[in-house]
Amino acid sequence: MTTGRQAQIGNVDLVKQLNSAAVYRLIDQHGPISRIQIAEHSQLAPASVTKITRQLIERGLIKEVDQQASTGGRRAISIITETRNFHAIGVRLGRHDATITLFDLSAKPLAEEHYALPERTQETLEYALLNAISQFIEQNTRKMRELIAISVILPGLVDPESGVIRYMPHIQVNDWSLVDSLEKRFQVTCYVGHDIRSLALAEHYFGATHDCDDSILVRVHRGTGAGILSNGRIFIGRNGNVGEIGHIQVDPLGERCHCGNFGCLETIAANAAIEQRVRHLLEQGYHSRLTPEECDITAICKAANKGDALACEVIEHVGRHLGKAISIAINLFNPQKVVIAGEIIEAEKVLLPAIESCINTQVLKAFRKNLPVVRSKLNDRSAIGAFALVKRAMLNGVLLQRLLES
Repeated sequence: MTTGRQAQIGNVDLVKQLNSAAVYRLIDQHGPISRIQIAEHSQLAPASVTKITRQLIERGLIKEVDQQASTGGRRAISIITETRNFHAIGVRLGRHDATITLFDLSAKPLAEEHYALPERTQETLEYALLNAISQFIEQNTRKMRELIAISVILPGLVDPESGVIRYMPHIQVNDWSLVDSLEKRFQVTCYVGHDIRSLALAEHYFGATHDCDDSILVRVHRGTGAGILSNGRIFIGRNGNVGEIGHIQVDPLGERCHCGNFGCLETIAANAAIEQRVRHLLEQGYHSRLTPEECDITAICKAANKGDALACEVIEHVGRHLGKAISIAINLFNPQKVVIAGEIIEAEKVLLPAIESCINTQVLKAFRKNLPVVRSKLNDRSAIGAFALVKRAMLNGVLLQRLLES
């Protein structure tokens, strides 16, 4: 049973965490910034700001830089975040491999390796993944000063609070406590998250939605998924999982989906489905520069960009069905921006007009006004979503407080 004294201590700790986070966020997002400006923006007492900045300087998380010009009196010293001394490892765990990247706190990638992980059981995959991370750390020890976190993103159903993976699309998992295993092995703070939702957060911190708090990211890859940001936070359901846009039915007479239903978006707007449709049309005798042997998604996008009629028709077909599902999401969430990610975005000049055409006819007029549909800025940065979880923990104060107390 929690005593009043314990609750009081807990509340004091939470206030400390929130105040430190507020100061660090302002420095991170608006630096160079003076202590006076921090006090004004945060509405904290100047003495509190001075105390927090002193702690952050002592820990090496911020530093003073050249003095700002003053309108009178003493010149104010500016503060910026220190990003070079702290490092995090981001892991993008795919169906057959892992991309492991070393980041500094500015999100700059310092090293990256790809590891084949063909294992097909939870136990063997965990063993191989932890060994790959260990090997990566060994190879890059000289580049690291202080490793503060390891973060893993993956497809499936993830409980971000407990760090437990409930489901993965390609192997059987049984409440896989990946965070516990990582922290036990590497003795640092660890996070686990859903790949597409984490990418949506990364776009907000470092990419296309940096200028807005409400957005929808849709990624077309092996499947079709979405990440929804509301007030700058990942929108999640009661079990930590929403955004299964790939399972909106867009064609009641369509093909059977692996989920058991018919005509899901994923049966049309996924790389394998797109490639299969091209092969089918080629077999029917449609003329194209594409051939059955060379019609992967990259080749299809290149052909569409060169005006190939068949490739353009297939990309437009995908765009129309994506547009249907995205329009439903827009009517539900009223975002400020829609971001499209995945290999198919290489044919954006064909794809985006098809999506926008649906939005213009199916979305409420007030919701579609001034609504940009843009390509991802982080499409080629596989593990950046994993680093976004670390960034979030710094900005909300959870990881920041741990560093201040260590």
